Amino acid sequence: MLSKKLLGGKSGAAPYSGDIAVAHSGSPYLSVYPWSSGFGTKYADPATPPNGVGYAVAFSPDGADIALGHNNSRISAYQWSTGSGFGTRYTSPSLTANADAVAFSPSGADIAVGYATSPYLNVYPWSSSGFGTKYASASPSPTVCNGVTFSPDGAYIAAVTNLSSRVYVYPWTTGSGFGTKYADPATLPAAQSNGVAFSPDGAYIAVAHNNSPYITVYPWSASGFGTKYANPSTLPTGNGLSVAFSPDGADIAVAHVTSPYISVYPWSSSGFGTKYTDPSTLPTGTGNGVAFSPDGADIAVVHDNSPYISAYPWSSGFGTKYADPSIPNDANSVAFLPA
Repeated sequence: MLSKKLLGGKSGAAPYSGDIAVAHSGSPYLSVYPWSSGFGTKYADPATPPNGVGYAVAFSPDGADIALGHNNSRISAYQWSTGSGFGTRYTSPSLTANADAVAFSPSGADIAVGYATSPYLNVYPWSSSGFGTKYASASPSPTVCNGVTFSPDGAYIAAVTNLSSRVYVYPWTTGSGFGTKYADPATLPAAQSNGVAFSPDGAYIAVAHNNSPYITVYPWSASGFGTKYANPSTLPTGNGLSVAFSPDGADIAVAHVTSPYISVYPWSSSGFGTKYTDPSTLPTGTGNGVAFSPDGADIAVVHDNSPYISAYPWSSGFGTKYADPSIPNDANSVAFLPA
């Protein structure tokens, strides 16, 4: 099992040392590396590998498990042990379409899977035995679930979609499941929504989407969506595909289509600050996913051209890009092991 990792970065403690996982299009579809201010030697592939393109990856909050959503209507989940790597693969539930999104609840008691056919979003109890019996579906259900996340306190679950409301949020209770969907925000995201994230304090919800302004952020509370924040003064340059807040909530990053492929802004209760300067060595293609390390000292973006992942030190701006690992094909999602 996992020993807890040390937090560092902006706090001045020891730097984060853990693992980083990448979902990608070529076999073995999931690659995991030790991380300590850069990539270590890739872990051995799982004994029973996934059987299709990796679209989304997530570690459980305690770091004891890792899940990959992929094509061939599957989700593959494995025991995980830092330093040792993949353990036994859990029995997979039956899905009716490719798994495009995956997220564990903050308690680790539930796992959510988003996909492209009705009911579009499945949530299962999760334990050391793996997947439990699926919860009753949400009503109304999201339509084509491209992204899913739980709020930091586990009280809400959010899904982003191609159509209709574009962002759906429900109360969530472990053991009971979905509550009544919250009213849509007064100003919807501009088009198909692709990524969603709550701020670490749960006070904001961000959506990455197609069409200008490409990223939309709202205040969030038990009453639901507040009034949309003003757009950043310098917009991302293309459709937003993934969004992440830094662990301290002071920055927000969006991975997007079109160079520079990653845009990061200061964030506060006043909204977006002035966009940070682009990294000196840009990602080489469409930014499909973005994640901060748990200490906020590093940021990684995955993309669709070699080297397929670009990772940088982060401290109120980009540092010099880390040396590349070896990834075989387009990368679609990235996750750091929780601290």
